[in-house]
Amino acid sequence: MKAYGENRAIFPGSFDPITNGHVDIVTRGLKIFEHITVAVLHNPEKETLFSLEERVALIKKVLDFFLQNSFI
Repeated sequence: MKAYGENRAIFPGSFDPITNGHVDIVTRGLKIFEHITVAVLHNPEKETLFSLEERVALIKKVLDFFLQNSFI
């Protein structure tokens, strides 16, 4: 029996905006890990192009597209 979190990864970043490189890391990572948590960071000292909420929405939309269309 596997322990909780045994085959999981965390991918932290600002993702402002999410890029093809970020998507590549997630899709490659899912070949190794059962679950990847994409942690969108907020740095009050950094001026971002998109708000935190917009970045989260973009990431969900992009990754949903890749995962549903089996690009892994």
